[in-house]
Amino acid sequence: MSESCLFCRIVRGEIPAKIVAESDECVAFRDINPQAPVHVLVVPRQHVGSLNDSPDPTLLGRMALLAADIAKREGIAESGYRTVVNTNADAGQTVFHIHLHLLGGRAMGWPPG
Repeated sequence: MSESCLFCRIVRGEIPAKIVAESDECVAFRDINPQAPVHVLVVPRQHVGSLNDSPDPTLLGRMALLAADIAKREGIAESGYRTVVNTNADAGQTVFHIHLHLLGGRAMGWPPG
């Protein structure tokens, strides 16, 4: 874990967050600037800067499965939801700890961004 990383500090409990789910590998919490009625971030407990830096080929899959479980519990699985992983600055990544956005509760447009 990184001492100064915002998401590492949330995982360690140093910064409060509205935790919605946890697993051995991941923590999920509500985004403080939601872009949809349901906007949850799923982050690994281990610090990984971005998708480009992941040493584990199964990490994103575990994050996505936790997001799918949360979507079911939030009541958005049937109507639909979006998962997004922004990688590096041009894609909009602002916290350099890999995270998956779970967005739902409204119709999504395409193309995004």
